Amino acid sequence: MNPSTGRRIFSIPAGSATDVERAVVSARRAFQDGRWSDAPPSFRKKTLHQFAELISQHSEELNALDAEEMGKPLSVAFASASAAAGLMRFCAEAVDKVTGEVISSDKDSLVTQRRVPRGVVAAVVPWNFPTYNAAMKLAPALAAGNSVIVKPSELACRSAGRLAELAIEAGVPPGIVNVVPGKGEIVGRALALHSDVDMVAFTGSTVTGKQILQYAGQSNLKVVLAECGGKSPHVVFDDGIDLDTASEAIAQFLLTNQGQICSVGSRLLVARSIKDAMLEKIVARLGAVVIGDALDPGTTFGPLASAGQLSRVLHYIETAESDGARLVAGGRRIRLETGGYFIEPTVFADVAERAKIAQEEIFGPVLSVTTFEDETEAVRLANATAYGLAAFVWTTNLSRGMRVAKAIRSPVIVNAYAQKGEGPGHAASWEPVGQSGIGREGGLGGIQSYLRQQLIWFNHS
Repeated sequence: MNPSTGRRIFSIPAGSATDVERAVVSARRAFQDGRWSDAPPSFRKKTLHQFAELISQHSEELNALDAEEMGKPLSVAFASASAAAGLMRFCAEAVDKVTGEVISSDKDSLVTQRRVPRGVVAAVVPWNFPTYNAAMKLAPALAAGNSVIVKPSELACRSAGRLAELAIEAGVPPGIVNVVPGKGEIVGRALALHSDVDMVAFTGSTVTGKQILQYAGQSNLKVVLAECGGKSPHVVFDDGIDLDTASEAIAQFLLTNQGQICSVGSRLLVARSIKDAMLEKIVARLGAVVIGDALDPGTTFGPLASAGQLSRVLHYIETAESDGARLVAGGRRIRLETGGYFIEPTVFADVAERAKIAQEEIFGPVLSVTTFEDETEAVRLANATAYGLAAFVWTTNLSRGMRVAKAIRSPVIVNAYAQKGEGPGHAASWEPVGQSGIGREGGLGGIQSYLRQQLIWFNHS
């Protein structure tokens, strides 16, 4: 369904357990004969660079597929096909830079730990950034030498199939990249339960992540890498921070992809003395959007991904008011005449710490605002959810920034969502805590997640 219009655009056969079996056999055969896993690093590097180049060349096509299927506006550069190409280039260049270890030992032995590919990797990816999320699994898994089976979301599956075609065109051997579209309860479940799948790399809800962990335990104890839900806070102190800069960054992140980002800063924890001033600036920025069809290059704010997602977000808005939160802006479905799944950017103030919109992932453009009195309370509130995917701290005080960053349990960015440049590019690794998931993604550490350490011990006396 095109979420900008509510109209059906195509149909595709739903994958079955039999399709999963065929894909696993294909991936296992390709891995075992070494056509990719045993290929020289120079070959894998060259091939992945070519893959990246083809993604870049077809970026407009891939972005259009994502816009039509789930509503990511063409104008949004964040997690676009070009970004996916950049990630593939990083992993291509890292092929021969992930090393093992030689461990100190006595004169009669040599002890090493080499890194080897895990084997068959099932990549279960979500719908919010279809092209980028597929590449986020494919790039490190392929760089590590694995075979991959991609299970795209049933809401947005065409870009994963297109990536597989580009992989073949780039020279990735047949059988190394496989795609099985279908429903999570059928295809995803079959992959997670399959005893010849060595690893599941998952991005999605915490509920589904827990199910995949259970399936892994019921089958072959396969490794699970899971990035799940989030309820990330923006913590803003009243120590001279530029409110225009902070407000712009907070609002812009909430608007990006209609707030359908797992790490989106959906909680604003703000010092009481600057709450009103900051709210005024954020609300003004949220109103300065161009709402429309995601395929229109002039659109900056598109629809939610599906009718189900629209219903979910509207439900949270209704419960927020019943929980005593004060609606400051938005809160309504709009553009009903189009048939699309549009909703206004929404802000609630006076949100209680335990309110549902402060505790549960909404996955939409809804900001909850809570005040704090001092640094201790700010840290406590930042850590007061089951999640730990990301946090954003705004302060002009270097010592405070260091203290708060160390006290918050999730990955922390200090004064960073107004960054001007690339930052670390694709080199940083993220590891969530709590019910936001397990394992590292990104950077060399993310590639290592797709490798296991094999101990080799020589006694040579």
